[in-house]
Amino acid sequence: MEKQIAVIRGDGIGPEIVDQALRVLDAVAEKYGHTFTYTDVDMGGIAIDKWGEPLPAAMLDKCLAADSVLLGAVGGPKWDGLPGDKRPEKGLLALRAGMGLYANNRPAKLWPQLAAASPLKPEIVEKGIDFIVVRELIGGVYFGSHTTAECGGEQKATDVMSYAEHEIERIGRIAFETARKRRNKVTSVDKANVLDTSRLWRKVMHRLAEEYPDVEYADMLVDNTAMQIVKAPSQFDVVVTENMFGDILSDEASMITGSIGMIPSSSLGEGSRGLYEPIHGSAPDIAGQNKANPIGTILSAAMMLKYSFDLDEEAAAIEAAVNKALDAGLRTGDMMAEGCTLVSCSEMGDAILKNL
Repeated sequence: MEKQIAVIRGDGIGPEIVDQALRVLDAVAEKYGHTFTYTDVDMGGIAIDKWGEPLPAAMLDKCLAADSVLLGAVGGPKWDGLPGDKRPEKGLLALRAGMGLYANNRPAKLWPQLAAASPLKPEIVEKGIDFIVVRELIGGVYFGSHTTAECGGEQKATDVMSYAEHEIERIGRIAFETARKRRNKVTSVDKANVLDTSRLWRKVMHRLAEEYPDVEYADMLVDNTAMQIVKAPSQFDVVVTENMFGDILSDEASMITGSIGMIPSSSLGEGSRGLYEPIHGSAPDIAGQNKANPIGTILSAAMMLKYSFDLDEEAAAIEAAVNKALDAGLRTGDMMAEGCTLVSCSEMGDAILKNL
């Protein structure tokens, strides 16, 4: 298989962690007989410094020409004083919009070796945490109209939340197709006892569920879901929900796994091309010091192989290599624990490569 990958190293620790992920991709390509070619793309602070804007049109074009995109991290205090429309994060929003990415998929997986780092009780953790939040990314209240006006002698603010059937259906299909690659279970989260948008959401999801009889389906109200994530997370496989609920629940889910540095994510739209990135930030305080945890980025590359390229065996090989490195007691600073061995960013990459 030959695939072209657009590579956005970005800012802060981005270049360091992306370099380790590319080493792993090269090793996978060699082992399994694939060819991955890389196109460098400037986005974020580095693009502002070089081109005067966070995502030049030519850089977006490179991403659109690729089979998928791998991203490190963007942003940092150097650019905090810029106007809102010129900040590094605007490049990420423009990239999502330009690529038509409407589904953000964030796994919440607790690696057994890091169980002690989870804030949940051991009796909950021992049952396992391994689910994925599929969040609608470009609709809902975040993208509705926002107004603040004088009303009766005081200010009144209004934010409009709306969804059309096709927006719900396309995110629902992502969830069901993802479940087929996992454990065949979908939990759809809404607030159908209050919101019209949620009642429509539930109607469309029920219709979709009939097309996927092999996938177990359940509805759950968002407030109950928030409780269940900390009470009994082992019950979940794929959790699908709208933009604002997904924003909140995916952050909650990331905290129960013990280390934010371990969590990958993907953003998908029509077709197989996606944007893959770790969920952590650019960590400018340790940038250039070879201290960053590259595992979230390496696992993002594994997600790309699985969900965009249908290379399930190769993705599983990367996950197994990460597991062996953790079994050996190797830890970067963000997840260091007593009795373990502190390693650098590149040393963690070395260990994962050895295990491949």
